[in-house]
Amino acid sequence: MGNIITTLPELSTGNRSLNAVHDVDIDVNWSTLYRVGGIAGLVMLFMMPIQVILYILYPPPETAAGHLAAMRENPVIGFIGLDLLYMVTIVLAGLLVLAICVALRRADRSLVAIALFLTLVGTAVYFASTVAFEMLRLSNHYAAATTEAQRTIILAAGETMLATYQGSAFSISYVMAAIAGLILATVMLRGDLFDRKTAYAGFTMNVLALVPPTAGDVGLFLLFASLVPTIVWLVLVTRRLLQFGRSTGASLSG
Repeated sequence: MGNIITTLPELSTGNRSLNAVHDVDIDVNWSTLYRVGGIAGLVMLFMMPIQVILYILYPPPETAAGHLAAMRENPVIGFIGLDLLYMVTIVLAGLLVLAICVALRRADRSLVAIALFLTLVGTAVYFASTVAFEMLRLSNHYAAATTEAQRTIILAAGETMLATYQGSAFSISYVMAAIAGLILATVMLRGDLFDRKTAYAGFTMNVLALVPPTAGDVGLFLLFASLVPTIVWLVLVTRRLLQFGRSTGASLSG
């Protein structure tokens, strides 16, 4: 299929119509990605209150012994305490960011490429720091241990993994994602595909995300403070991507 382009008519971006600025070209070859990105955003919105509720009901243990015990008692709760839902969110966010980058690629190819690079590297670094399955294995070994010496060694290994999980890799990946988000918000502000409300919401949530939750009470406070602008941003971006997907899909079927 050739590089089919459609012009989006009458897609309102807040207080203005795109047609009031100039025609906006959307490549219909990317319609599936726009829809997938929009659906990923919807799932993220659905998961956010669930994550908050589970965090309140089942706060993650602070020690390796606590995590190993949680894994033994209920592996699902144990995995949730080690960011199972956040892992899913990271994958969904990657699809969402990829769709945004494709939509914005004509606005500033260099900045979009940098944002995509930071997102990909940050995602890889994050998954390299996860230890959920390792802690499950240690939990099984701990339950099978027959001597106190064996249990002590397993607990020491668990504390080492926990330090990795809460250490530099996670913090770096978190900040890289925030920087990528700030770059994309800048590109949105310069272009006409997304309105200023979307860009400003992106700026707000990503500025708050420059301090990772591993930074103590300040990090946790900023994490919860970022929820409101994040919800606003997700609603606006998801709606926009789904508009792109519907419009380009209609062009192809027509």
